[in-house]
Amino acid sequence: MSPEISHPHLLQVSHLTKTFRGLRALQDVSLFVDSGEILGVIGPNGAGKTTLFNCLTGYLPPTQGTILLQSQDITRLRMPDVTQLGIARTFQNIRLFGALSVLDNVRVAQQLRTHFGPLEFVLGLESFRRKERALTEEALHHLELFGLAEQANFQAGNLPYGMQRRLEIARALATSPRLLLLDEPAAGMNVSETDALHQMILEVKHRFDLAIILVEHDMRLVMNICDRIMVLNYGRVLATDTPEAIRRNPEVIESYLGRTHHVEAS
Repeated sequence: MSPEISHPHLLQVSHLTKTFRGLRALQDVSLFVDSGEILGVIGPNGAGKTTLFNCLTGYLPPTQGTILLQSQDITRLRMPDVTQLGIARTFQNIRLFGALSVLDNVRVAQQLRTHFGPLEFVLGLESFRRKERALTEEALHHLELFGLAEQANFQAGNLPYGMQRRLEIARALATSPRLLLLDEPAAGMNVSETDALHQMILEVKHRFDLAIILVEHDMRLVMNICDRIMVLNYGRVLATDTPEAIRRNPEVIESYLGRTHHVEAS
């Protein structure tokens, strides 16, 4: 019999460390994510969750360690290059182009993977106009998926908070990622809005065939939607396991979840 072929993980992070002037925000963090998986990342404020996202997306260079995306080393790549290779993110604090229209926010993201020749742009050639029409049609399709088509010409900064969150996810998806990083998408949402977000994340995962890493403080959302959960504490990985195992892990309960979360999460 031929030996079984081992397929590489979509994302493989090994011994990632990030130091700021002697302070270790991340210490020897290793993780993997497979295609179609939702990995939750939880931990108290200051645990290193956003620093992890910043390193994965090329916003910050790690001090040590390696980051492989489908076996390609992206550890030292800059953010635009990482985005083009297939990692997109949202932010804890919404970072839309507030003065632009809802439609243009998505079109700007699409242009990261669309090549316009100098002559096409300067001379306004038909090929340029054709690409522009295609960008607009695709952007409108993304907005329809998120219930934002009717707001396409609204100024993004004037949208209600929940719609801005949806627009930020739509903009991230417009870059055609293989891995989507969501940084506290439920922040500021009530229970019904969080339930709608839950369904939207699942739909996005299946429709776009994505893997997702979710940083979130809403334990109800995390426990119900994630395939595995990694717990960070003071920059170190405290545990990585299924939601059920994490819920019952004594160290996790002691350091982060607490007895109330332990009971209410079930």
